[in-house]
Amino acid sequence: MNFLHSVILGIVEGFTEFLPISSTGHLILTSKFLNLTQTNFLKSFEITIQLGAILSVVFLYWRKFFLNKEIIKKVFTAFVPTAIGGVVLYKIFKEFLLNNSNIVLWALFLGGIFLIIFELFYKEKEGSIEDISKISYSQSFFVGVFQIVAIIPGVSRAAATIIGGLILGLKRKAIVEFSFLLAVPTMAAATFFDLFKSAGEFSFSQINFLIIGFITSFIVAIISVKFLLYFIKKHSFTAFGLYRIILALIFWSIIF
Repeated sequence: MNFLHSVILGIVEGFTEFLPISSTGHLILTSKFLNLTQTNFLKSFEITIQLGAILSVVFLYWRKFFLNKEIIKKVFTAFVPTAIGGVVLYKIFKEFLLNNSNIVLWALFLGGIFLIIFELFYKEKEGSIEDISKISYSQSFFVGVFQIVAIIPGVSRAAATIIGGLILGLKRKAIVEFSFLLAVPTMAAATFFDLFKSAGEFSFSQINFLIIGFITSFIVAIISVKFLLYFIKKHSFTAFGLYRIILALIFWSIIF
């Protein structure tokens, strides 16, 4: 890995983290495209730079949401099932799922089909919750349960939580914002847990690459968050479903 690789992966992470297209899947495929070897450092890099993107949420929302104790408690309620699932499945994720491009492509492809079918049949319920502060604790918990599915690279944490929230009776803006907030403890825990396990193996130059990717993803993610909030005002997630399918087909035909 070099400086340019760090910047490219940071851009990919920052733009895709909050979209329902799987940032982890994109990082794995981008690394494959750049001919980067899936070392333990690269796997940790792909996890760690996601925290840079997540901190863009803290930067954008700290005054609006992070000073609201009730919202914070609901976010951590959603985090509980994810934390348990993450600890139990960490070894499987790091050693098997995180370097398996075929799993990524199948998850992107099938997830794209699911998104399109979901949007064809989804009808917003009367009385759907549009204010994030009115989300119940039970709804928060089950959004976290949906998020566990995203441990499979290519599924997309954003897609899992957003679709789960819509099923549970939340409006798009409410669940998208809640998904933003839930990403903070989720990715912070994933990053620190992985660094605790692996940081001693990294060289000084590798740590510099981590910092470069981290900062790049933070800056690009701010743009991505604003784009998604603007996009959902007038559009469904069908376009993202089509994108996932096309991306999977392209990689199957060119690389595999």
